[in-house]
Amino acid sequence: MIVTTKKLFEAAYGKYAIGAYNINNLEQTMGLFRGNLDSQAPFIIQISKGARAYTHKKMLEALIRAADEVFPEAIFAVHLDHGDEETCYDCINSGFYSSVMIDASHEPFETNIAITRRVVEAAHAKGIVVEAELGQLGGVEEHVSVSEANAKLTDPDQAAEFVERTGVDSLAVAIGTSHGAYKFSGTQSIRLDVLEEIQKRLPGFPLVMHGSSSVPQEEVERINAAGGNIKGAKGVDANLFLPAAKLGVTKVNIDTDGRLVWTRVHREYFLQHPENFDLRPPGKVFMAEYAKFIAEKNQKLGSANQLPYVRELLKGG
Repeated sequence: MIVTTKKLFEAAYGKYAIGAYNINNLEQTMGLFRGNLDSQAPFIIQISKGARAYTHKKMLEALIRAADEVFPEAIFAVHLDHGDEETCYDCINSGFYSSVMIDASHEPFETNIAITRRVVEAAHAKGIVVEAELGQLGGVEEHVSVSEANAKLTDPDQAAEFVERTGVDSLAVAIGTSHGAYKFSGTQSIRLDVLEEIQKRLPGFPLVMHGSSSVPQEEVERINAAGGNIKGAKGVDANLFLPAAKLGVTKVNIDTDGRLVWTRVHREYFLQHPENFDLRPPGKVFMAEYAKFIAEKNQKLGSANQLPYVRELLKGG
């Protein structure tokens, strides 16, 4: 069942965070639904601008519609990840998305407010909720590319003003994480102190943590052992997800980790089976491994076993 992120956030706030997972194809979609149902977790499917261009937006939408029928017990939101204004309007008018993200964080503060406000007005008119971003994460992921020199943490005072003036439903905050597989060097980590200050100014308001893949070192090592060349990759400590949830983070974006699982499975499979030319055997392995990965993430997020509670909450309106 497709719901808005607003409903999911109401259930999660202060207790756990919802996993927001990006998909690009059939195998990811199947593994995602299986993993969330295996762990009995509500979740968010994220479709990026890049994913919409990879095949065709209607192909991804059809996959999700089919999965909703195949797995009727699943409860999830469909979210546009890192959209520009034009893409947000396209998704709002499609009648399919329950949530969109407008990312104008690269613009000056006043311009970010103006763009976000326009998207909010268009989305709310159709019952769609909006996520925006304030501050800038470093790193590279699809069309998002910000140098570490230009990355900047979210200012807590600006966050409160931004939410009040835009009417946005949730806010992605920059608290030290980065996009991609190379998030940290040395002993860096997420800034829970900044997050705490933001929550003080926005009590009860849903916050979002981008760039939150943990980049498991076992996955990196197995990829490299199978012919890969990913060196120095380091991600977010998954043990910080719940402390962040206690400070208002209700949505945690995870994309890179899923790509690592895909890469590891296919590199290992074809290395071990060089005679194979059938895409389906490694695809089956990936779906099972991705489902396992999703279930494990949900345990760290605290969203595992929350599905019955969310279902009862939705019944009550």
